Amino acid sequence: MIGTGNLFIFLAAGLVIGFVLSFLYVKVSTSNKTKEIEEKAKKLLLDAEKEAGNIKKEAQLEATDTVLRIKTEAEKDLKERRSELNLFDKRLRQREEMFDRKLEQLDRKESFFNKKDREFSNREKALQEKEQNYEALLKKQNEVLAQISTLSVEEARQELLKRVEEESRFEAAKIAKRIEDETVESANRKSKEILSLAIQRYASEYVSDNTISTVSLPNDEMKGRIIGREGRNIRTLEAKTGVEFIIDDTPETVILSCFDPVRREIARVSLERLITDGRIHPTRIEEIVEKVTKEIEATIKEEGEKAVFDLGLHGLHPELVRLIGRLKYRTSYGQNVLRHSIEVAYLASAMAGELRVDSKLAKRAGILHDIGKAIDHEIEGSHQSIGADFAKKYGENAKVVNAILVHHGEGDTMTVEASLVAAADALSAARPGARKETLTDYIKRVEKLEQIATSVDGVNKSYAIQAGREVRIIVKPEEVNDVLCAQISRDLAKKIESELTYPGQIKVTVIRESRFVEYAK
Repeated sequence: MIGTGNLFIFLAAGLVIGFVLSFLYVKVSTSNKTKEIEEKAKKLLLDAEKEAGNIKKEAQLEATDTVLRIKTEAEKDLKERRSELNLFDKRLRQREEMFDRKLEQLDRKESFFNKKDREFSNREKALQEKEQNYEALLKKQNEVLAQISTLSVEEARQELLKRVEEESRFEAAKIAKRIEDETVESANRKSKEILSLAIQRYASEYVSDNTISTVSLPNDEMKGRIIGREGRNIRTLEAKTGVEFIIDDTPETVILSCFDPVRREIARVSLERLITDGRIHPTRIEEIVEKVTKEIEATIKEEGEKAVFDLGLHGLHPELVRLIGRLKYRTSYGQNVLRHSIEVAYLASAMAGELRVDSKLAKRAGILHDIGKAIDHEIEGSHQSIGADFAKKYGENAKVVNAILVHHGEGDTMTVEASLVAAADALSAARPGARKETLTDYIKRVEKLEQIATSVDGVNKSYAIQAGREVRIIVKPEEVNDVLCAQISRDLAKKIESELTYPGQIKVTVIRESRFVEYAK
């Protein structure tokens, strides 16, 4: 029994000890797992914090980029809005200025018409009063004549009407003279405005060329090569170009002489190319001259087409276009004729536009007005008649032909455009710097001008001023009265026109002065 009881006790003690040991094992295991879990939790927490920090930084960077992008887009949009507002503001100011100018013009026109209306009203009232006075006087005279004259009432009325008619004609003549003077003054002012406006709208540079007919040589030895053995080279050059080559004692220079400017240009270019090439012999000369001739002809055609295209003209005959291009090598008093013709076309067109006439007709006649100068060295006659004949030959209408023919005042103008071409020609040729003349020619012209002025009876002294564009004459007051002064100025102007060649116009001023001097002693 004791053995069984002890065994039971031992078993119970073993169970208790096992239970205790199991409890302790479980507790230790749980403690270790708890530490592992805590460490894992801490690690996860740290990783989560790092990830959260990275996400936060990325969010901050993305937010910063978004803010910068939005700010840049906003600034760009603001800049565009500001430029649009500035442009809109500029347009508004321009329109406001335009409306102000139009209002000023309307005010001036309104004041002008109001003034004229008042003048006409006053004149109408004055005429009505005169008419009433005439009627009263007529009635009174009829009564008097009927009483004291043996004339019948009808005869007296006829006599009175005759006298009234004579008086009315005198008054009408005075009114017509006053209106004519006002019209002339207004026309002069308007014409000056139109001319100044045309010049302002075409403010081109001065076009002045020198007709240089010399070719520079690298050395004097080149003269012998140009002449060639027994003169073969120079004879070939002169035969092929039609230009005279003058080789004299002038150092390193060859002079070209020819009336045809195109031939002279071909000779000049050919000689320069031969000098550059170095191979100067008859065969090479013929090749170079032929090649340069083709190039110059192509340049002439190109220049003519360019001038016509720039002016917006069409329908011109190709031969007329070629003649326009030839004017590139033609000068008049040092002024390039092609540039001058283009300028005349623009000026005439501008003035025609102001006068509400055919501006295209004026432009067409302007570019063709000096076309005769392209061939006046080949055909006899003035360049006006030559140009008119060629224009008529190649299909230009009668108005253009007339404008070409009379642009120097020789003949009657058919149209207003012809007069505008003549005026534009004078403007282009006479403005300062447009043309050149040598000092010797200038001195001779001024001396001749003073000599012509002094040759008139009653002239005491004469002075050419403003570079020969005005001559002032002082007459003897005891021999010449005011009426003769006007006559002298007219006669002298006609004499200068017939005896003197000059650009533009010359103003003739006659001065009559009486001086009485005494000295108080």
